[in-house]
Amino acid sequence: MDMGEAVIVAGIGCRKGASAADIDAAIDTALERAGRPLARIDRMATAASKSQEVGIAAAAAGRGLPLIFVAQPDLEIASARGATWSARVLALAGVPSVAEAAALAAAGTKARLILPRIVVGSVSCALAETGETP
Repeated sequence: MDMGEAVIVAGIGCRKGASAADIDAAIDTALERAGRPLARIDRMATAASKSQEVGIAAAAAGRGLPLIFVAQPDLEIASARGATWSARVLALAGVPSVAEAAALAAAGTKARLILPRIVVGSVSCALAETGETP
C-alpha cells in the first residue's frame, strides 16, 4: 500500500456455523451498498470470541486477507464510535455491534464507518476506512 492510501476493513459478526459463502455474500452486499462494488478489502476483523469460526477463517483465506481477532476490551472501546445498536448482540457479545466494533478497532483510532452494519442471513458486516497506513 502507498503512504496515505486508505485501508478498508470488513468487520464480521455471525451466528455459529456461518459458512464462508455466507460471509462472502455479506461482504459483497456491503461493498455494493456502500457504492464500492469493486473496492479492495484490505483486512477482515471479528471478535476474538469468534476465533473458532471456520467460515470466517475460510472467507479471509479465500480472499487472501489477514484476519484480525479483536480482544473484548478493544471492541468495547471502538463500539463508542459505532452507528447501530442491537440489544440482542449487546446481551450476547457485550457490544451493540460486533461487526462495527471489529471493523473500527482493526482500522485504527481515526477510522470511520463507510457502511454501518448490515445483516445478510446469519452474517453482519460493517465497513470501516482509515487513511492511516498499517
